[in-house]
Amino acid sequence: MQRPEAWPRPHPGEGAAAAQVGGPAPPAQAGEPSGLRLQEPSLYTIKAVFILDNDGRRLLAKYYDDTFPSMKEQIVFEKNVFNKTSRTDSEIAFFGGMTIVYKNSIDLFLYVVGSSYENELMLMAVLTCLFESLNHMLRKNVEKRWLLENMDGAFLVLDEIVDGGVILESDPQQVIQKVNFRVRPPPLQVLQSAKEQIKWSLLK
Repeated sequence: MQRPEAWPRPHPGEGAAAAQVGGPAPPAQAGEPSGLRLQEPSLYTIKAVFILDNDGRRLLAKYYDDTFPSMKEQIVFEKNVFNKTSRTDSEIAFFGGMTIVYKNSIDLFLYVVGSSYENELMLMAVLTCLFESLNHMLRKNVEKRWLLENMDGAFLVLDEIVDGGVILESDPQQVIQKVNFRVRPPPLQVLQSAKEQIKWSLLK
């Protein structure tokens, strides 16, 4: 499944990308053919994650670089991706110099986008984690109505998986535990302690 060029993309300012922003690229190794260098590894793996309904309308989206800087450009990109993928049974598409993995669930389409030389297995791990985490949170109802009713939780799930294009977590159980911890009401002891601190600060 992995292609020879499927390596994590360099973040701006690193490696081959440095030449594009005015910085020098690292020197080629002795005997290395010109123009055949592999991209240097980077943590910045994910370009975008979005969920569309079965008409191609955006429900949730996060972009992690400036490939599509405006909302209009993002919407056009999403529409084009939807038109290319909504009638196929494949899980991987190559579009506009990007690698896209996707999954359909009832009336939803989930997409994870990386660069053209990104490792499809890494992108698929993010997609699977996102779907399984939503599946748990929505109690096995990964569909439009339930997603819209739990949109805050869906964004929390995504934030636990990807931050700024960096993959933080690919284990759905860990994601759900972290999300539950963030939304769980504070224990009574914590509330009482906070009240005591406020009371003493007022008495000073």
